[in-house]
Amino acid sequence: MSLTAFLELRLKPDMLDAAHAALREILADTRRFPGCEGVDVLVDRDDRAHIVVHERWASTEADATYRAWRAGEGASDLDSVLTGAPALTVLTTEYSL
Repeated sequence: MSLTAFLELRLKPDMLDAAHAALREILADTRRFPGCEGVDVLVDRDDRAHIVVHERWASTEADATYRAWRAGEGASDLDSVLTGAPALTVLTTEYSL
């Protein structure tokens, strides 16, 4: 079953350039991860420090494997440019119209 994940981030306003550069590098690894079908970075047009990362995964297993990798050997230093903990929402497709 495919799924969609939304990762909501709040960036430190004084580190936006560094944060966006870090995201590009980190998410390039995400995009190359087996089972990843796409990654988009959505930026709040009124607040560039508010980011939502939209990920599409081929399966629940691919997403779980990725999350485990990110928590271990694939960990990044993204926390250094965040104001707080990211919020992750994972959704499955119930039906399409």
